[in-house]
Amino acid sequence: MHEGLPVTPRPLRYAAFSRTPAGGNPAGVWLGEALPAPADMQRIAAQVGDSETAFVAAPGADGRRPVRYFSPEAEVPFCGHATIAAGVALGEQDGDGGHVFATAAGEVAVTVSTHDGARMATLVSVAPRHEPAPRPLLLEALAAIGWREDELDPALPPARAYAGAWHLVLAARDAGRLAALDYDFARLKAAMLADGLTTLQLVWRESGTVFHARNPFPVGGVVEDPATGAAAAALGGYLRDAGLLSAPARLTVYQGEAMGRPGRIQVDVPADGGIAVSGHAVAIPDASPPGESP
Repeated sequence: MHEGLPVTPRPLRYAAFSRTPAGGNPAGVWLGEALPAPADMQRIAAQVGDSETAFVAAPGADGRRPVRYFSPEAEVPFCGHATIAAGVALGEQDGDGGHVFATAAGEVAVTVSTHDGARMATLVSVAPRHEPAPRPLLLEALAAIGWREDELDPALPPARAYAGAWHLVLAARDAGRLAALDYDFARLKAAMLADGLTTLQLVWRESGTVFHARNPFPVGGVVEDPATGAAAAALGGYLRDAGLLSAPARLTVYQGEAMGRPGRIQVDVPADGGIAVSGHAVAIPDASPPGESP
């Protein structure tokens, strides 16, 4: 297949960060020899309808696989759950092993393995970075989601965090605040687009290494993402580099419970370098009529 030619492969669908199709975060996975034209990728992602679809090409002469990610509305530089889904899809096609994804954010190493009869994938993010959340952004985001400043956890200051894509990290003081999520979609989308954010990483820290998360994703045309690997990586990098976590450490992030799609994200934070994010993924049965293709 060559760039610009009609796309024929039917995208696969996987639930990432789950061992059941009803849990985790659904992602589209397109596998082919070469990437389709950008307009075709955007069209396919919109038709698949999941928060992200990963487009994965065959390895080049350097051994790297070109990979791009599209939400139903726009391309994003990196997506964690679609990377996990794509890794497991490659594992089912080629067996366990390692891959290097050449993404818009940089090289991401992906390792596929099997444990207790179930495949999982581990990605290692690009180098993370973070900065304090600018006050105008913080105030606008809080207004859009209906949170007050005194409902934030003072031990985890608001921050913009990056591990392939930018996220605004806001930590709730208690579980109830996180559970009661209701926000102004258009207002939050406008604020995020103006700041170059991909999602909001809203968290509540249950313990030193256990977090619960929710991720509004209006810039992708999605109200809420059920499990967000890129945001989990950004969170791990922020906690380490801000001195809020003693590394190396292993975090567990639970996400999707409020949406009825529970997921579990494992985040390994080394002393330096990229953040490792691991999870299972399972194929979602194809419910479309025979012969029908996105």
